[in-house]
Amino acid sequence: MPGAPAGAHGDGAADARTPRLTIGAVLAALRGDFPDVTISKIRFLEGEGLVAPQRTPSGYRKFSRADVDRLRYVLTAQRDHYLPLRVIKEHLDALDRGQPVPGSPPPGPPTSEPAAPGPAVDDDGGRDEEPAPAPGPMDAGEFARAAGLTPVQLADCVQFGLLAPDAEGRHPAGDLPIARAAAGLARHGIEPRHLRVFRNGAEREAALVESLLAPVLRSRSEDARTRAGEQLAELSALSAQLHRALLEARLRDLLRP
Repeated sequence: MPGAPAGAHGDGAADARTPRLTIGAVLAALRGDFPDVTISKIRFLEGEGLVAPQRTPSGYRKFSRADVDRLRYVLTAQRDHYLPLRVIKEHLDALDRGQPVPGSPPPGPPTSEPAAPGPAVDDDGGRDEEPAPAPGPMDAGEFARAAGLTPVQLADCVQFGLLAPDAEGRHPAGDLPIARAAAGLARHGIEPRHLRVFRNGAEREAALVESLLAPVLRSRSEDARTRAGEQLAELSALSAQLHRALLEARLRDLLRP
């Protein structure tokens, strides 16, 4: 079973329980491990009583880091253990009371501090020897090592528009998922020059989303911009979900007799 969510026993640091995150920020935090999660899914789990974010006077949800850990626990239990929500809720209730999860070893004590970064997991499920890089701009050599790219492959990614370094030749850590995907595809013989179709598709999708949300994004109203941010995160997740589903459907066709 997944480890106990932070703050499950009620003795986590107050900061972990401070509601600061919008639902869009929660989606962004979870999407790396759970690509299919959507804002609608998070709202559904709230409706089922598995997480209880606070509400602002305007009615917007605000989540804490403990809420995010709780959602991560639920999604992991569903994905890896195929547990129904009723059973997951029983586990969470047991953890809230400081009791062991039924049928599992007692969970370790929750920690209010972020876990120390372990070895990074690459696209093949293996583990890198170096710890995960700290967020922030990285020079080309450090970025290439963290992504699993050769210097030549990194240069090709820049040449074909997949990555864009700053004026000093540094790359933002936020671009590592792109670079790691390019490295994984390169191991299958798909070079950066072949990936322009992905970049062009992403640019068209971004233009479509921008056309929908541009009037709201230009608003000076904080509530309107918060609402636009939530819509932007959900549209991004749904777009990625559609792209993945269409690609998998097309690839299934290749295996048909």
